[in-house]
Amino acid sequence: MIIKRVGSQPSGKGPAEYFTGSVRIDPLVSPPEQSRVSMALVTFEPGARTAWHTHPFGQSLIITAGSGWVQREGDKKQEVFPGDAVYFSPGEKHWHGATDITAMSHIAIQEKLNGSPVDWMEQVTDEEYLKGK
Repeated sequence: MIIKRVGSQPSGKGPAEYFTGSVRIDPLVSPPEQSRVSMALVTFEPGARTAWHTHPFGQSLIITAGSGWVQREGDKKQEVFPGDAVYFSPGEKHWHGATDITAMSHIAIQEKLNGSPVDWMEQVTDEEYLKGK
């Protein structure tokens, strides 16, 4: 059993190559190598979001605070709220983040393939982000 105490792992800033705006990433659990799962609490300030990306084994999000937007390629974006759970299928191109006026936090759960849980793509443009507001 491994217990990670609150505050035992430093918060990190979401890198500008993968995120737009102010994003904080708090690692939750990174089990030993034989496990593929990774989990983090991600907090997006208003207007912040991920770049387009996919996950080799899919991704689950649990919205914990605020309100945000999620979108898979080819569909309209959807608003999400605390208590909502979102699942993206393996290889499904998508993005997620805060709304333009409200911060949002979620727990992200995904599995690693060859050490990486994500394949990053291009940034979500302001036009894409605000479309259908």
